[in-house]
Amino acid sequence: MEKINQKLQLSKQKLNALPFRKIAPNIVTLLALCAGVTSIRYSIQADWAKAVICIFVAAFFDLLDGRVARMLKGSTKFGAELDSLSDFVSFGVAPAILLYQWTMFDLPKFGWFFCLLMSIGMAMRLARFNTMLEEEPQPEYWNHFFTGVPAPAAAAMAIMPIMISFEFPNLDWFFRSNVFCAVLLVVVTMLMVSRIPTFSTKRLRVPTYMLMPLMLVVALFASFIISQPWLTLGLATICYMLSIPVGIVVFWQEKNKYK
Repeated sequence: MEKINQKLQLSKQKLNALPFRKIAPNIVTLLALCAGVTSIRYSIQADWAKAVICIFVAAFFDLLDGRVARMLKGSTKFGAELDSLSDFVSFGVAPAILLYQWTMFDLPKFGWFFCLLMSIGMAMRLARFNTMLEEEPQPEYWNHFFTGVPAPAAAAMAIMPIMISFEFPNLDWFFRSNVFCAVLLVVVTMLMVSRIPTFSTKRLRVPTYMLMPLMLVVALFASFIISQPWLTLGLATICYMLSIPVGIVVFWQEKNKYK
């Protein structure tokens, strides 16, 4: 009887107080969700630049929450579910609404279909990701790769025409073409739900001799972001798209080593 009472007291303590390390990652996730919902607001108001910035802010917080959870050892099942819901809103719904308001509304009858396709693809990708967490660990050669294009990268690829059009207004006729954006949305959706391996930096280790050059590259990237934000983000997104076929080749080389 005493053991039962002790267990009840311990459970009450757990309900009454949680360590901050368990809460901190969820706070960061909520900040990402707030940024994603705010992007929808700016899309409705036709404030394209702020809508794009909010999506990238959401991507920054999404990148940060996982690092915070691992650093503080505060990963929880609730946090994982909250992260998936935040990703769906910030990288599935917000970019779709932004593209619809920006150009796809002008494609009669089918404009909303392509935007809806991206949101559905994002939901399917996140659902698959959650089920994969409960499955057996993947082979070691998958350690440096994602299955398909991750959610923040897919959102950046979808809104890439908007960023390029900011920098080159004279090419707006091409990048704002609803046909071009429709094809891009289909391609992005297929890459999200596919099983194509794409590069992951979660377990990337940097050699000590590369530390200073890497810091220099990061500093240069930050300076370019400040001076030429749209061109830098647009080119970075294009470079990521070009890295996909490279990642496939590297993946097959890694896989063959384990045969």
